[in-house]
Amino acid sequence: MASSFLLPLLGGALIGLSASLLLWANGRVAGISGVVGSLLAPVRGDVAWRVLFFLGLLSGGLLLVWLRPETFPASASPSARGTLVLVGAGLLVGLGSRLGNGCTSGHGVCGLSRGSQRSFWATLTFMTTGALTVFVVRHVL
Repeated sequence: MASSFLLPLLGGALIGLSASLLLWANGRVAGISGVVGSLLAPVRGDVAWRVLFFLGLLSGGLLLVWLRPETFPASASPSARGTLVLVGAGLLVGLGSRLGNGCTSGHGVCGLSRGSQRSFWATLTFMTTGALTVFVVRHVL
């Protein structure tokens, strides 16, 4: 029971610490869309940390699959239709990140902690949209 409360708390603290360290050490915001997006149009001298950041994200997910495979039940493996939905959802998230000048990590974690007005409204918008989407999918459709 304690781990169901403590592990997410520890994870959140590590995300906050990591974002703070990146801002302090490099003057960069840990917004995933900006970090990864800048790898598509690299700037000399600004690539190494972005690649390492991205590899850290991937390795964290792969490590979780390896150490705790029960986190990903067989019923959750995507079918052909599910894969198409995931690709579509990913494209919509990318479009939303582009339109909103940042993603949930950039606005929600880093922007709010810096007191950014723009991040406040962006976070309010995507949290409200997410809640409405869940409501519609679960109770209307």
